[in-house]
Amino acid sequence: MDYNTQREALAMSEYGREIQKMVDYCVSIADAAERQHCAETIVRHMETRVPQNRDNADFERTLWDHLYMMSRGKLEINWPYDMSNAETIHSKPEPLKYNSDRKRTNYVRHYGQLMAEMFEKLKTMPEGGEKDELVKLTANQMKRCLATWGQGSMDDEKVADDLARLTDGKVQLDLQTFVFDRIAHAAEPQKKSKKKR
Repeated sequence: MDYNTQREALAMSEYGREIQKMVDYCVSIADAAERQHCAETIVRHMETRVPQNRDNADFERTLWDHLYMMSRGKLEINWPYDMSNAETIHSKPEPLKYNSDRKRTNYVRHYGQLMAEMFEKLKTMPEGGEKDELVKLTANQMKRCLATWGQGSMDDEKVADDLARLTDGKVQLDLQTFVFDRIAHAAEPQKKSKKKR
């Protein structure tokens, strides 16, 4: 049995194996004029395989680029376009680099990257009114995050424990004196009544 998996891989699978066979035959033609005519005929057949691309401004140019790629650059004809960049059509972009300046925060994902930066800042801030205000803002935002993302309990003890742990013990909330802002719970969506009229 002759399976596709055992055959040579297609350079452009969207055109199918028959067009690839035509291109291979065209490459083998000895007469230059006949080879040119054959290449132009193949491009017209390729056009019928991808009619959805016909509205593109550079549709014809793309077909010739594809022909060049299907011939693996071996087709010697008078190309109507410059083929020097034809190989770059299927080149993959460079992978994006991970920003190594930002620390991974998987362990506090529900608090987010900005909150992780606040924890780092609180570790090094000198004592004073500015730090006290930042602690208040941070603790209240942590409580809002817990309410939003539903990470179990959003009680004051959890916020105080997390803040102490994430600042390496530099910030200890005194829950006897510290007052959190009032945080409204998100209203539960009301169920529609299924009463018959």
